[in-house]
Amino acid sequence: MATIHFRFEDEQLAPLTIRDVEAGYSILEVTEDNDIHLNHNCGGVCACSTCHVYIESGDEFLEEISEKEEDFIDRAINPRLESRLGCQCIILDDDATIEVTIPDQSRIIGHEH
Repeated sequence: MATIHFRFEDEQLAPLTIRDVEAGYSILEVTEDNDIHLNHNCGGVCACSTCHVYIESGDEFLEEISEKEEDFIDRAINPRLESRLGCQCIILDDDATIEVTIPDQSRIIGHEH
């Protein structure tokens, strides 16, 4: 089972490690299943940029970025080379170890989940 290490730009939130994640789940689904706050105004269908995350390591264990995802990342706050949308980061390998930084969610306008 995969292991996901979450860090947060919001310094009030402590890092968190989630183990036993099955391949086929998205980073967004992992956050939802583990009560980790990550906005997703479109419901996780790659139609906005609110589930923007940074994949610090382990991107080789995720589905490749699509052109559509790249277009929406351009609309995110502070996009970087390691930017992805959590809804599109599908875990491909049960042996994956992935490090994710979640941007400060207080800067996201929209519905809170």
